[in-house]
Amino acid sequence: MTPGLILGFVGLYFIVLFAIARWTSKGATNSDFFVAGKKAPWYLVAFGMIGASLSGVTFISIPGQVAGSEFSYMQMVLGYILGYVVIAYVLIPVFYRLNLVSIYTYLKGRFGTVSHKTGAAFFLFSRTLGAGIRLLLVANVLQYLVFEQWGVPFEITVLLSIALIWLYTHKGGLKTIIWTDTLQTGFMLVSLGLTIYFLSVGLGFEGISETFSQVGDSKYAKIFFMDDWLSGNYFYKHFFGGMFIAIGMTGLDQDMMQKNLSCKSAKEAQKNMMSFTAVLVFVNLFFLGLGALLYMYASKTGVEVPVVDGVPRTDLLFSKIALNSGLGMSVAIFFLLGLIAAAYSSADSALASLTTSVSVDFLDIGSKSVLDQERVRKRTHIIMSAVLFVVILILDKTFDRSAIFQIIFLAGFTYGPLIGLYFFGLFTKLKVSDSWVPLVCLSSVAITVFLWYTSFRALEGQVAEQCLFGGYRFGAELIIINALLTFIGMLILSAVGGFKTMDKVGL
Repeated sequence: MTPGLILGFVGLYFIVLFAIARWTSKGATNSDFFVAGKKAPWYLVAFGMIGASLSGVTFISIPGQVAGSEFSYMQMVLGYILGYVVIAYVLIPVFYRLNLVSIYTYLKGRFGTVSHKTGAAFFLFSRTLGAGIRLLLVANVLQYLVFEQWGVPFEITVLLSIALIWLYTHKGGLKTIIWTDTLQTGFMLVSLGLTIYFLSVGLGFEGISETFSQVGDSKYAKIFFMDDWLSGNYFYKHFFGGMFIAIGMTGLDQDMMQKNLSCKSAKEAQKNMMSFTAVLVFVNLFFLGLGALLYMYASKTGVEVPVVDGVPRTDLLFSKIALNSGLGMSVAIFFLLGLIAAAYSSADSALASLTTSVSVDFLDIGSKSVLDQERVRKRTHIIMSAVLFVVILILDKTFDRSAIFQIIFLAGFTYGPLIGLYFFGLFTKLKVSDSWVPLVCLSSVAITVFLWYTSFRALEGQVAEQCLFGGYRFGAELIIINALLTFIGMLILSAVGGFKTMDKVGL
């Protein structure tokens, strides 16, 4: 498949997105941009959230890491289920009762302005990094397949990606994104199903039952790892870590919760959340199955993992097989559509949520006139696009691991304090000195980083050298430790303040 043809399909896809944006953004207001006027049908939100949650990272990184981690990621996905239940029946009722636009304004009412800014700052840092990694992954694929062959600098590829997102979201915001995400999720799931089918045919499997059987019997299909509690992929670390990662990266993330808050009521938002949960579990399992098929096909046909700058890039294996291994034009087309759909359904909502948080949490947009609100929001949207561009270029120089685990790894450090703050606010009546909250959060992050760094030291080209804690290696449970440290820090802070109490939990 030639670079020109690839770019042609990408161009046609964006023409469709621009048409949807034009239709949905007519008469759009700030309320439409931030929460879709609180009129979004829950089933559309649920379907679109699948694509936003999975993103291009899931589409090519989860299949790519199967050779090294097998199906261990499913342990974390099972933990997500418990996390989503907490979101649906603990967090959503609170956010709807307080009629929030930015979920971090809860912290202002519970603790004070400094806590509010601290929570929003942690989100901005977390989501900017997460969105940067997701877009970097897709930009790398486009660069590898198209622009490098034309001599186009990587910076231009990144700039083009962000500019396209800005163009179709700058007016309608979330009102547009709910509809474009629905389209993009549909493309992604169709692409997933058809790619599995064509790979099965290429491997000579007869029917879906033989495909399932071959994947299940393969060396990649092990899900549960319960033998070595010291290892990073031990079941209980992944399971409970996954639960807290879901709470942090969905329930306390403005990007994902902004979609929930666009529903007409808390009850509809709960329907959205539980429907989304049921589908997400099976979709992740199918992506892991796709990974097994990719490696089985690569072994059969002699396809090797792409190497970039001397480093094997498993994230690029899917694209290499789809476009250059003889599976046919249909696989190539659906891979491209699925990848672009998955990537941009995550990135567009990330940009909208970053704009919302900065506008509401830091620029106090609600106190301004209607005309000034629109000016502030548009200016912020452009600034956050520029910030995302710079972050992607920085990440490009330091990115050296599977994207999905890079995001989960960083989440352990950045979302832990948010969970600790919200759990302390919701499940205790204790007051704290608001001005000291940033110190508590930063201290918990510093301690978590210290624990992780001193637990082992990975030497380049060698097996990890164990240093402390008897060889214990931290995994997804880092986020639990971080949240617990923040919670304990808040308890200490409240004790210093004399255990003053609130009249109502969460207010």
